[in-house]
Amino acid sequence: MLVVVLPLFVLFAIATIRAIPLIGGDVRIALVAAGLTAWVVGEPSLPSLGAGIVDGVDTLAWVMCLSLFGSIYAESQVRLGTMDAVLGVLRRTFGNSPRGLIAATFVTLTLAGSLLGDAIAAATVIGFLVIRALAELKIPAEAIAMMILVGASIGSVMPPISQAVFLSASLLEVEPAPVATIAYATVTGSLILVLLQSFRYVRGRSLPAELIPSETLGALLKRTWPVFGPLALLILIVVLDTGFSVNVFTLVPGGSAVLTFLDSTPVLRGLSNLVVLAIIAATLVALLYPTVRKNVGSVAVTGVRNVGGTLLLQLCAGFMVGMFQVSGAIDAVSEAAQGLSGNAVALGAVVVIAVLGMITGSQTTAQTVVVPFAGPLLVAAGGSAVAVALGASHIASGAQNLPPLGLTAFVVCGLVGASLNQRVDPVKTMVLALPNSLYFIVVGLLFWLFG
Repeated sequence: MLVVVLPLFVLFAIATIRAIPLIGGDVRIALVAAGLTAWVVGEPSLPSLGAGIVDGVDTLAWVMCLSLFGSIYAESQVRLGTMDAVLGVLRRTFGNSPRGLIAATFVTLTLAGSLLGDAIAAATVIGFLVIRALAELKIPAEAIAMMILVGASIGSVMPPISQAVFLSASLLEVEPAPVATIAYATVTGSLILVLLQSFRYVRGRSLPAELIPSETLGALLKRTWPVFGPLALLILIVVLDTGFSVNVFTLVPGGSAVLTFLDSTPVLRGLSNLVVLAIIAATLVALLYPTVRKNVGSVAVTGVRNVGGTLLLQLCAGFMVGMFQVSGAIDAVSEAAQGLSGNAVALGAVVVIAVLGMITGSQTTAQTVVVPFAGPLLVAAGGSAVAVALGASHIASGAQNLPPLGLTAFVVCGLVGASLNQRVDPVKTMVLALPNSLYFIVVGLLFWLFG
């Protein structure tokens, strides 16, 4: 078991002991160091090192393609003003009331997070549009930060572009579509929960006159409808696949052959996923708009820059997963856990994911460390692979916002503080977000125990 214990010790030590010179607290270095330790303790050789790197990157290829192309697509939508238009439409749809403004904010954050696949990006894109409006309703700054934090986090788990769901499915080598289909319902439950929690901040209040939109819904749609083209295409492709089992890319001459080639090629198979292809198609449609076409270089560079840190983290996570595979660490855990009940494995894994998510603020790290070990054990104990993947994505997503070290909360509090020119307490914000974090953890655990 040294091949398991020593790498995990190295991982936790580097990730949590910030006093270590140069590398203390750097999760990326911790992941790489853990992977190298597993390789050295196992049977180190150059062929196994190369095989581990390829296997690890191949395992997370879907997730990395989703992050990269999703970010470029999202930047094209920002340039088009699509999210601003969506917020405007929803505000008029939900009515001119404080609750309507809050509902429009959450639905827009959820949609943005769903399309961006990243909570920080969604909070940045949408946050600045609503912070001052929410502040004029006399909502406390920490509550505003909580709304943006939870709304963006919910969106990042909501399909079709969900890094958490794609990651858990990739680690368990299961098709992400069935997992995503169930996630639509479970994530919507969390949205309803936070709406009920947030409405109490505006009970008995009315919307100030300056916050009531002057433009009618019809006039707004007449002015902005062209910008919804790429988004409509993305939704159409995903709905045809999930609802009617129609993959539009196989209908294109030669499409099936290309998809077969991509799906059978390591690393490149990440490009064969329908959601990734839908994002690429929607981005190509966005290039038909002069605003995007004339600034295509800037759109691409900004999109890559926005997700650069996430991609690097995913590469490091893939390296560690690959080293765990070739070193025999995963097989060692499977042998040692023979005879353990599925419930015991589930409860232990929840605790480890919660701790990892809490100290790193990253669902990617939490899942990458735990799911390769616990996932196969839960499946072997009788759990459905889809249920195990769904549970892992939800538990890790809830854990990453647990106090006191939620990375997204610190970013959101910085945005709110800069906009309102006051200090916003990130720990208090995470405490306010705790009901939603616990919702995800409990739902995930239930799928593990009874799925």
